[in-house]
Amino acid sequence: MNEPQFKPVADRALLVEFGTVVDDDINRAVIALDHALARSCPVGLLEVIPAMVNLLIIFDPVLTDHRSIQEQVEKLFPLDLSGQENAKHHSVNVCYEEQFGPDLKTVATACDLSVDAVINAHSGPNYRVSMYGFAPGFAYLSGVPCAIQVPRKEAAIRDIAAGSVLIAGPQCLTTTMLMPTGWSIIGRSDVRVMTDDPEHPFLFDIGDTVSFKRISADELKWVAP
Repeated sequence: MNEPQFKPVADRALLVEFGTVVDDDINRAVIALDHALARSCPVGLLEVIPAMVNLLIIFDPVLTDHRSIQEQVEKLFPLDLSGQENAKHHSVNVCYEEQFGPDLKTVATACDLSVDAVINAHSGPNYRVSMYGFAPGFAYLSGVPCAIQVPRKEAAIRDIAAGSVLIAGPQCLTTTMLMPTGWSIIGRSDVRVMTDDPEHPFLFDIGDTVSFKRISADELKWVAP
């Protein structure tokens, strides 16, 4: 991993970039810096927004500036990665039956695998929650096995139900609302990622791990309309 790059954004933000390729080690560094900033609380800090490979620091330009924020960030290195060892693990039900996974056969054909082999590959590993983005509760999971990695579709499909399990490249997510998507739809989950707790609005925390458990349609506890 290269040394972080600091890039001013407008008059009130600083982007700290650790790399340009999605990578779990880079993402761990992003999360570690997020935690370190929360502990140190630099003067003028307003908000920190972590992403896959970078982190945006928003500050009050009346109280501080880009140079001062960068100097305070640099004092936090080397980063402590040990705090992420206590991440929680979540087991998520998925029904892979055709009515819920319309792209499963297409993925199997593209990867020269059987449908069951795709399901076994998807439900085998532990995934890691790398970031939230795009829409409320959208937890981007890294760890899709190389054998079933497929690119995004050329065009998005409208009105995909909440709870749909999607894959694209090395990433996976479970939708939380009716939405369009260009990712491959391989199943349906009954997990409710969005909670009713304003202090902890999402089920997963960044850095948590997730595994998928194959179930039948009859075992789904909840199916979005």
